[in-house]
Amino acid sequence: MRERILIVGSGAREHAIAVALTRSPQHPEVLCFGAIRNAGIAPLCVSYGAGSVTDLPSISRFAAEQRATLAIIGPEAPLAAGLADALWALGVPVVGPRRHLARIESSKSFTRELLRKYGIAGNPFFRRFDSMEGVEETLRTLPESHVIKDDGLAGGKGVKVWGDHLHSLEDSLAYCRELIDEEHAFVIEEKMEGEEFSLLSFCDGRTLRHMPPAQDHKRAYEGDKGPNTGGMGTYTDADGKLPFLAQADIDAAQRMNEQVAAALVSECGVSYQGVLYGGFMATKDGVRLIEYNARFGDPEALNVLTLLETDLVSICRGLVEGTLYETDVRFTRKASVCKYMVSEGYPDAPQQGGIVQLPDQLPDQTTMYLGGLVEQDHRMIVSGTRVVGFVSTGNSIAEAEASCEQATLTVSGPLFHRKDIGTASAITRRVAHMQRLRSV
Repeated sequence: MRERILIVGSGAREHAIAVALTRSPQHPEVLCFGAIRNAGIAPLCVSYGAGSVTDLPSISRFAAEQRATLAIIGPEAPLAAGLADALWALGVPVVGPRRHLARIESSKSFTRELLRKYGIAGNPFFRRFDSMEGVEETLRTLPESHVIKDDGLAGGKGVKVWGDHLHSLEDSLAYCRELIDEEHAFVIEEKMEGEEFSLLSFCDGRTLRHMPPAQDHKRAYEGDKGPNTGGMGTYTDADGKLPFLAQADIDAAQRMNEQVAAALVSECGVSYQGVLYGGFMATKDGVRLIEYNARFGDPEALNVLTLLETDLVSICRGLVEGTLYETDVRFTRKASVCKYMVSEGYPDAPQQGGIVQLPDQLPDQTTMYLGGLVEQDHRMIVSGTRVVGFVSTGNSIAEAEASCEQATLTVSGPLFHRKDIGTASAITRRVAHMQRLRSV
């Protein structure tokens, strides 16, 4: 019997998942339930449902009516709401952790405490608060060297960093008061210096299969300026490393993912089945944890799924059945560069409703993934924030970047992107930064 695989979510990440599924020699039937009718995903589906991705009854009903045999949950919000639990209760296996395991993303303090409890290296100093008591004292112990994070989910925009968003003690106190007024707990952490990278791992609870490390670009504007976003683009290298990382850094990140997966089983009594996504920082003192996410990263998924050679359906079956050890997960030995074209005004005041003209032809080795785009009256209309993601592959990052930048020129509409992602000058700065830190 052919698999009927339900994808929950309607962004470019979910489009990349759908495309990867359609490459499978098992020819699964693809279903989708998303907030919008994504113009890239819809043509790949045998059935498409639209609504809130945290509406558990509606998604469960859709899964049952469509006889889904497996589900892949894309965004973090439905995981935090317990969608995996609801679908498993229906007999639909899920790639994505159950609610109490998804706390690895939905609670910053849960993750920090987990590392501390199980003796896993990589934690900076941190303290959790749900009132202002002790806040000023803690901030004064970390003068000009702290980060304040909303303890819960904030779409990548709940973090404020000293020197970037906070420039005085009063700025920091004001943000803490804002979070308390919104009844949000928060964490104050020591600010780390280094270069960020992401390492995603397929995880069935016991076995992990690691993906190529990637570097995301959170800031909206070139030169890492402007407000934080969900991610403007990413790159990976052909050798499975990154130019500014040593092999020891990658080994440390892989080891941390493995230790955290084991700690989650001990702590929660059930296996973590899905994608475990570690956000790390390489520092002069080794690799430190920034945060964990409980699903495919966006945009990292666009890179790694484009490079994936192994049948995604087989991987997903291994994840939900606890047999991932039987699967040899392979990725094409090429570099990749992803650049997102986002709506004007993103992230603070993104414009909606604009018309986008998509290309008829793309540069060689380039794939286009659609995000916040719907088709109305034969026109492509902006209905989200990150609208079009291009991924180009090549024998080097430079080759992939040139093709990716060329692809962005084929789109017209009220969009912008970061031209510096994957460029030689940007990467050279990052390499020099790490060399400088490690020479001190």
